[in-house]
Amino acid sequence: MNLKLARQTRVLVIDDQVLAKGYLKYSLEELGFQNIEYADRVSTALTYIRRNHYDLIVCSYDLKNEQDGYFLYDQLKEHNELPPSTAFVFISADTTADIVHSIVELQPDDFLAKPFTVRELDRRLGRLLTRKHALKPVYHFIEQAALDKALLELENFLTEPKNSEFFPLALKLKGELLLACAHFEEAKEFYQAIINVQNFTWAQLGLIRSFIALDQDEDAEKLVIELALRQDSMLAAYDLIAALQIKHKEFEDALESVEVASEISPRNIHRHAKALDLSRLTHDYESQFEAAKKIVKIAKNSIHDKPEIYLNVARAGIDFAMTADDELTKRLIRQSMEYLKQLKNNFPKADIDDQLKVIDARLLYLEDETENAKALLDQLSNDSWETESIEGLLDKAKAFHEVGFQEHALNILDLIERRCNNDPAQSQLFLQYVQQEKTEKAEIKLSPKALNNSAVNQYQRGDLEKALQTFRQAFTIMPKNPSIALNLLQAAAINLRETNSDAAKDALSTHLIHNCLKAIESGKLTEEQEQRYQRVRKVLKDLT
Repeated sequence: MNLKLARQTRVLVIDDQVLAKGYLKYSLEELGFQNIEYADRVSTALTYIRRNHYDLIVCSYDLKNEQDGYFLYDQLKEHNELPPSTAFVFISADTTADIVHSIVELQPDDFLAKPFTVRELDRRLGRLLTRKHALKPVYHFIEQAALDKALLELENFLTEPKNSEFFPLALKLKGELLLACAHFEEAKEFYQAIINVQNFTWAQLGLIRSFIALDQDEDAEKLVIELALRQDSMLAAYDLIAALQIKHKEFEDALESVEVASEISPRNIHRHAKALDLSRLTHDYESQFEAAKKIVKIAKNSIHDKPEIYLNVARAGIDFAMTADDELTKRLIRQSMEYLKQLKNNFPKADIDDQLKVIDARLLYLEDETENAKALLDQLSNDSWETESIEGLLDKAKAFHEVGFQEHALNILDLIERRCNNDPAQSQLFLQYVQQEKTEKAEIKLSPKALNNSAVNQYQRGDLEKALQTFRQAFTIMPKNPSIALNLLQAAAINLRETNSDAAKDALSTHLIHNCLKAIESGKLTEEQEQRYQRVRKVLKDLT
């Protein structure tokens, strides 16, 4: 360790374990560090970081008292509260695969597994702080949001032979700055030049991002598929695959890619939020419910632990229950109520009365108490729409639509869409979901729960054409439901067999057959449904 550099370095140690903190204090002092401050809680650490500039932050990954180090770092990055000139080092005794993946994904400056020796600390911190010090002029411009000046300073840095040991990091930083400055063509040429010399993973990922920004998606797809097969790039590759799939509106495939990435690194709450948005867009109510539950589990003791996420689990449970059979509906309601109980215990002072009334109204509707549900919704005030949370408004729109107040629901969805359009931070996936909800709720007056029952009654009365239309509406908003898929396929096949009209042929398109078969084969059928399915398959075979 350069003794002069150590004495100039202001250090913050964040750890709530007395013995670990004592050993770290001893080790740092042995290496010549003198200006050291300590915090054993995230709230204290945040106060220090917001008041002072630190050259080095050494943080325990797992803090028991409050929030853990993972979410502290996540918050600092998300709110741009960690200057790039500050070196951030995680320490952890836990080196299981998901922990390592989570830390690597956050991209701290270094990660030290406990126990470590003073010699190892000397080597790692010495190299890290020397690097930070050498690139300090570049970081200064980045901190001032003067990215073009940072790029120019970096170009000058790369012309100096004395800086050669830092060239790999400087080149990686150059690529990131080119992308941040939207110099996409230049970034593409830069990354290709790097790869021609040495095939760095970071250069390949940067090249893919350049391809996507330049709408050269075929080139991006070829390269990203290769990276998805490699352990060191798998996680980033799946995120880029999902980005491409979302760009092409292949939302089901994107959901699958996001879920694969979530299995690799399960603590990334933003990825679970993306899975939630994608599952809503694809009407995958089970995946929506699972993603909402994972967010609550992961958010515990973090900045993300808020009343809204518990409400979202209950809402997702009700959405799922609207499409489920009676037995599953009862289980989903019990689980939803359990999350509301947790919410009340964890946030006893939360102002959520109106949102709970909406949830109660939807639960009443599930129990066929529509009039009581309407009476409860009548108690809600319209004055708070502009300030109410978007998720709360969305649930309110669903509740009004379910009890038959279609126009009221559409007015709320109009408001949500306007607010999303005026908020650049709002997820584009969520905006697309709201627009989809508007279209579907304008065309389909009945709730998911009512659609299939209505279609069955029409079918039993012999009104095949009307039943077919209603089954199609039900399948539009419940494409994963095998029972509805079977009913639709059966009605369409019988309609074609009896009429052989062009309209009947159009109704039983190859696309419809494929989607119905996919839902049926992926789901579970009763014995009676299985027998009916085999008869329908025989009819289809004869017709086609």
